[in-house]
Amino acid sequence: MSKTTGQDGHLQEILDNRHSKLDRIRELGVDPYPYGYEITHTSGQLLEEFEELSTTEREVTLAGRLLSVRRMGKASFAHILDSAGRLQLLLQRDEVGTTAYDLFKLLDIGDLIGVRGVAFVTRAGEKSLLVKELHLLAKNLYPLPIVKEKEGRKFDAFTDKDQRYRQRYLDLIVNPEIREVFRRRSCIVQEMREFLLTRDYLEVETPVLQPIYGGAAARPFVTHHNALDRRLYLRIANELYLKRLIVGGFERVFEFARDFRNEGIDRYHNPEFTQLELYAAWQDYTYMMDLFEEMVAQLARSLHGTTKITKQDKEIDLAPGWPRVPMLELIREHTGEDLSGKSEPELAAIAKKLGLELDKKSAAGHIIDAIFGEFVEPKLIQPTFVIDYPVEMSPLARQHRAAEGLVERFEVVVAGKEICNAFSELNDPEEQKSRFQSQHELIERGDEEAQPFDHDFVRALEIGMPPTAGLGIGIDRLAMLLLDQDSIRDVILFPQLRPEA
Repeated sequence: MSKTTGQDGHLQEILDNRHSKLDRIRELGVDPYPYGYEITHTSGQLLEEFEELSTTEREVTLAGRLLSVRRMGKASFAHILDSAGRLQLLLQRDEVGTTAYDLFKLLDIGDLIGVRGVAFVTRAGEKSLLVKELHLLAKNLYPLPIVKEKEGRKFDAFTDKDQRYRQRYLDLIVNPEIREVFRRRSCIVQEMREFLLTRDYLEVETPVLQPIYGGAAARPFVTHHNALDRRLYLRIANELYLKRLIVGGFERVFEFARDFRNEGIDRYHNPEFTQLELYAAWQDYTYMMDLFEEMVAQLARSLHGTTKITKQDKEIDLAPGWPRVPMLELIREHTGEDLSGKSEPELAAIAKKLGLELDKKSAAGHIIDAIFGEFVEPKLIQPTFVIDYPVEMSPLARQHRAAEGLVERFEVVVAGKEICNAFSELNDPEEQKSRFQSQHELIERGDEEAQPFDHDFVRALEIGMPPTAGLGIGIDRLAMLLLDQDSIRDVILFPQLRPEA
């Protein structure tokens, strides 16, 4: 018999045994899947109130998943896991009654149970619950991965990353530190929301299904609406709709958006991701620089109590005052090449000289971006505002007020990766038409990431958009930074994966 067949046979034996127990539980007159259970405490609340509860012997109810069992005749110890953590239980036949104790003997690791009891301390000094009443809330039919611990070290842990991502429900059960990552990610989003609301920003919602995609350089996902009989796109960004709201009179708006880009999957990219975009009338990109570094510093202090964090064993200080360095200056510093005013053929020659292999269809903006991404970005560890991009790279940003051929744009790079993108927004409709036309020419050359001409957006600009600053923040990458996670899949609950073999 092969090893795989042997493993499958053992699993089937476990499944058959649990289904048999399910039948016996029903024979006891117990509904293995009741409709609800009233709890008074989580394990965390019980431990917080433990002294008062153990002194008064006031009964409490909890519910959780059975994680371990030590049966010893007429008494047994067990641990349950709920949303707050683990708690030890003591079950005695004389306390819970013969029927409930017979039920307990049919339970398995992974079963969901509800218990009523009183708090007490065992002889070993562990805060526990003496169970008076036991209820089965859901029978576990598929075994959990068993994690063994000895002297603080884990053995046989559920560590295979591919399986963890595919079966996140198991990952969250057996690896409690993963639940903490996602709790803290939620705190990041909530803190950002409060940060903006206290500064008079309005949270809004814009379309996910769009007749014209735009707001970023990316390939879209395409779908079809049957009733309208028209092609629609999953949004790659919500920028153009939020700027329409600025035209309409909302002066400060933001949206946490699920965006979709039909691109490759790697440590930093998932086809479906979360982005915060915000726009402020009467402001420019220097305002957004100040706002963003203040926001990130506040997030760090809220999560860690300090602006100093660790990312892959490197200490990073997020305190405001980050350097602001022009993009072309950084490229010159790290490559020795001056790209200012260079034509597309000249840029292609420089890229070749630097050893970069590029698609023959690569336009000037793509070439500059590739050089920056290869030779500069990975070396920027401390937070840095990379400012003043070539116009070829930024069809929606406003011309630089003091430097021809550049736009007022910045990205923040930290720990070798970009986490946000911002502009002084282009609000001249004639210039925007020209930029869209340039993008259209790129599409005709085969650039699948260029932006299509959005005539309605131009019409909105013709109504008149105030001077405006815009900012887009990749929530997943920001969470990777603040929570010291190595892959975007570690901060997305259900990342996209290749089909199982």
